[in-house]
Amino acid sequence: MEQQAAKKRILSGIQPTGTFTLGNYIGAVRNWSRMQDEYECLYMVANLHALTVRQDPAALRRQTRESAALLLACGIDPAKSIVFIQSQVPAHCELSWVLSCCTQFGELSRMTQFKDKSAKHPENINAGLFTYPCLMAADILVYNADLVPVGADQNQHLELARNVAQRFNNNYSPTFTLPEGYNPKTGARVRSLQEPAKKMSKSDTNANAYILLTDDADTVLRKLKRAVTDSEGAVRAAEDKPGVTNLMGIYSALTGKGLSAIEAEFAGQGYGVFKEAVAGAVIDALRPIQAEYARVLADKEYLDQVLAAGAAAAGRIAGRTLAKVYRKVGMLQ
Repeated sequence: MEQQAAKKRILSGIQPTGTFTLGNYIGAVRNWSRMQDEYECLYMVANLHALTVRQDPAALRRQTRESAALLLACGIDPAKSIVFIQSQVPAHCELSWVLSCCTQFGELSRMTQFKDKSAKHPENINAGLFTYPCLMAADILVYNADLVPVGADQNQHLELARNVAQRFNNNYSPTFTLPEGYNPKTGARVRSLQEPAKKMSKSDTNANAYILLTDDADTVLRKLKRAVTDSEGAVRAAEDKPGVTNLMGIYSALTGKGLSAIEAEFAGQGYGVFKEAVAGAVIDALRPIQAEYARVLADKEYLDQVLAAGAAAAGRIAGRTLAKVYRKVGMLQ
């Protein structure tokens, strides 16, 4: 009997700074549940990364639990995947220090996110913001992840993780897997409903620019009715119609219909009818997620058990990697 090939390992993480948006769901989280049968998956609530910006402690604790509950509600199955809280696996921070000592100052200073966030929060340009990529590299390398789903804004950090891993492997001996970026076959880049040149973001100051997975039906309908379109009145995808194209992408992702089929469906009907149809598709998609989210969040004992088991399972993998690294760099164990 042929031995079955080992599944490739994927690590995905999301920060607990507010509720996931429809963009997070369509572009990332929905695909995570689909990967569980094909890959060995670890899903992390990256609460340590949230500390680069000042947080309200009580709110951060609440949002960390809510993020974990939302992952489960979106289809992450703890029987198939490891779901855990980053801070509950100390090996992340321990490996981060070793990797910091293998990372050059110049490499970190070139990170565009450091420049962007420094400009956004000039009153709090902290060392953690600067060394954030080292912790991200540790998140990935401590599990020897083969694949990491990353957006365009994180490609630079993944490349740094690969460079640091290669440097460590060359200086000591082969230790780390060089991670590759993972781009799922399905999923769309959802844009802001108010400024379609930008991606949909929960940090947007305009609440009408994004849809949260916890928004009720009336809120979803109101936000989509206010979504920016154009004066043409025709439902068709085009570069000079970013607002309409964005709404068509959302509708396509949730219904499985192609763009040409959507154009035919709404030919001559105008944007009012189209926006209501998009809202209906979003509401239908969110309804089961919201019901499961409420159930999981209300069952504190169940959620705690899932997270404790996830931290223990993640800790076993991470601990083996860390022990190997400590031995190689000369730490007395």
